[in-house]
Amino acid sequence: MTRPRFLPDNFTLALLAVVALASVLPCRGAVAAAFDQVTNVAVALLFFLHGAKLSREAIISGLTHWRLHAVVLLSTFALFPLLGLMLKPALLPLLTPDLYLGVLFLCTLPSTVQSSIAFTSMARGNVAAAVCSASASSLLGIFLTPVLVGLLVTPQSGAGVSLDAFLKIVEQLLLPFVLGQLLRPWIGGWIVRHPAVLRPVDQGSILMVVYAAFSQAVVEGIWQRVPPSALLALIAVSLLLLGLVLLGTWQASRRLGFVKEDEITIVFCGSKKSLASGVPIARVLFPPQAIGLMILPLMLFHQIQLMVCAVIAQRYAARPR
Repeated sequence: MTRPRFLPDNFTLALLAVVALASVLPCRGAVAAAFDQVTNVAVALLFFLHGAKLSREAIISGLTHWRLHAVVLLSTFALFPLLGLMLKPALLPLLTPDLYLGVLFLCTLPSTVQSSIAFTSMARGNVAAAVCSASASSLLGIFLTPVLVGLLVTPQSGAGVSLDAFLKIVEQLLLPFVLGQLLRPWIGGWIVRHPAVLRPVDQGSILMVVYAAFSQAVVEGIWQRVPPSALLALIAVSLLLLGLVLLGTWQASRRLGFVKEDEITIVFCGSKKSLASGVPIARVLFPPQAIGLMILPLMLFHQIQLMVCAVIAQRYAARPR
């Protein structure tokens, strides 16, 4: 039977199911503590496999296209945060203060890897440059996102990013990634040839973190703190933010004289935010009771960016060869 076009992808459906499960049956007490330990292992395994999969040769070969990578990284780690701050007067009346902080956290995150490359390929862009830019963004995000969170998010929340949080980032995310890179000569080829191995760990670890985060959030009363009007406003805010960045990257690539293939890479790599990196980073940086609200804007933005960029990729692909 043909899958209905209006039906979201399986991962989105799984995310919705996990949020619904956490809303009805949140884990608590000793169960939550045990689940937390299992999630630690899953997240570490996720970054280990990403480290083993990432090609150092591709990154090195892409350094020659530094102008393209600079535009992508500036969009990801400068334009997004600036927009988040500049739009504050317009966003705060629409969102709760906690959701606005979640939007700011979204703005500090690195770009996606898989979807950036997939959309660039679909649109007949510079795929090699997309691999380099998206991979570099993901790696730099381990360092830059906590710094940006410390500069932008925590001063407005009254909290702070402590040295302990940075050490947790190193321990849970960076060290497994580096170990994967070191073992890449022996296991990297097998992982690349068997992508089905990475997918369950990738998606499963995110689902576990989301379930744990929303379980804690439900216990803290998240659905009483987030009215339906705020959720609708959050969708509108996500569309506005994505639209501004898409327009900015498109204009910048044209004014800087990039060819069409490079423009496509800049537009797709510079406009994405990574759910796969954002959820584990939020889990390390924020207290358990705050994670649900912090990742809610990211979850909505993730789905919106996929739908919008799919349409744009098809329009690019339809251009004459």
